[in-house]
Amino acid sequence: MKAFIFDLDGVIVSTDRYHYLAWKQTADGEGIYFDEKINDRLRGVSRMASLEIILERAKRQYSEEEKQALACKKNDLYRDLLRNLTPKDRLEGVTETLAALREKGYLLAIGSSSKNTPFILEKIGYGDYFDAVSDGNNITRGKPDPEVFLKAAEMLRLSPESCYVVEDAEAGIDAANAGGFFSVGVGPASRYEKTKKPLASFSLLREL
Repeated sequence: MKAFIFDLDGVIVSTDRYHYLAWKQTADGEGIYFDEKINDRLRGVSRMASLEIILERAKRQYSEEEKQALACKKNDLYRDLLRNLTPKDRLEGVTETLAALREKGYLLAIGSSSKNTPFILEKIGYGDYFDAVSDGNNITRGKPDPEVFLKAAEMLRLSPESCYVVEDAEAGIDAANAGGFFSVGVGPASRYEKTKKPLASFSLLREL
């Protein structure tokens, strides 16, 4: 194994609360019921796919133009909240573990469906830290499609079989497995039956 490809949200940093608040305000503005249980279904999926889940409870059909407008509204709200991020928002064990993996000679990459990935990385002090960043800006298909991870491996000039993918979401684990990667689950994904290597904490990556 030569590299680790990390999902961003929920693995390196948690912006779940910001996503929830932005989606909640967007849904409330349309009179659509939205709660944290529904929000859990959005974990690891793209913005437009998340919107489709929210619109399942809408009382009318939305045109593609209206959907795009709602997605943009949510993203504007979300980016405003992201301005509060600092390096202190890196999740527990991330800073030390990434440094240890790099010392061992592993390449490190990000594979995230979010188009806000560069902005988030910059805010938490990782703007130019990773060897490759594949995100929502260079893919056409979100997770569970493996495209984002396959492009990350391509940037690293490695085969999927030589890369670990670290995920906290079931959709991300499915994407990693579909692409031929070795899936590692932390957080909720550590309890997913399709995860190849469940870990109780991020820091345990050092023992792989």
